[in-house]
Amino acid sequence: MTTKGALIGCGFFAENHLNSWKILDVDLVAVCDLDPARAASAAERFGVVRHYSSAEEMLLREKLDFVDIVTTVGSHRMLVELAARHGVAAICQKPFATNLQDADAMILACERAGVALMVHENFRWQEPMLAVRRALDQPSIGNSFFGRISFRHDYDIYAVQPYLAETERFAILDVGIHLIDLARFFFGEVAALSCTTQSVNPRVKGEDVATILLQHINGVASIVDASFFTHLSPNPFPQTTVEVDATNGSIRLTEDYKLSINMDGKHSNLVVDPALMNWMERPWHCVQGSVLNIQRHWLEVLRDGGTPATSGRDNRLTLQLGLLAYEAAATGTTIKI
Repeated sequence: MTTKGALIGCGFFAENHLNSWKILDVDLVAVCDLDPARAASAAERFGVVRHYSSAEEMLLREKLDFVDIVTTVGSHRMLVELAARHGVAAICQKPFATNLQDADAMILACERAGVALMVHENFRWQEPMLAVRRALDQPSIGNSFFGRISFRHDYDIYAVQPYLAETERFAILDVGIHLIDLARFFFGEVAALSCTTQSVNPRVKGEDVATILLQHINGVASIVDASFFTHLSPNPFPQTTVEVDATNGSIRLTEDYKLSINMDGKHSNLVVDPALMNWMERPWHCVQGSVLNIQRHWLEVLRDGGTPATSGRDNRLTLQLGLLAYEAAATGTTIKI
């Protein structure tokens, strides 16, 4: 049977969701946005039959298997709980919530309704990050003991997402949350963390630089660092770089998607530049491909059962670390989890 879905929130990033749904085996029957004109435009451009300005009306009228929530964080709880009341599974954009109470409420609502909940935490689905994960899975690399995950640039993201410049909590909850999730993906759960934040760009209200030290349960020490005001030429945006030191080797994912692997005395150099599909464009193609990968995973979960890799419960752990990073920065302390 065809899986039927609908998308809520037709803003900037939703274009990537819509392009991905268009080529996947799914029937996207409706889109919804508070701005009726924007919903109508998205429906027309992507061949969606119906459009709404009310999520409640859409859920009452449509028979759906899932909704894809591509809105800002303030509406997440209301929309996830609304979907749960209608017995509809939900994908929710990150950050999942701004507090654990809202995250817990969404998780509980979906569990009580017996529907799946996945957070659209897509960085771990980038092709270069999957390549790093495959290298880490090789027994001959040994045990990791140090990692660094970096996202540093000065690209003007505020031009297309102006609300980010007005966000009081910015770097950690916008991209830091992605990097923390990658640290968990690569090195496992966290036992303690410390953090330093900086506000460098006077144009931005919240912190635009964050450096987080994570102590993982298995003994790995990892650094997560994000900067929206680092001047580099050429500008690496939106690439994330990765360093891993292990007992029998090392991994370096550098700019231009170059992956260098030293493993058990052998060295290899790979280029893990994601494929460029006809709807993608540089430099966004790595992010766009990750959207396609995570949405494909979501459809597999819906059709085959099981738990999403970035389920609500899993992403709560990432969110908790992001929130604790703010506390650690404010108090200048190391926080044990």
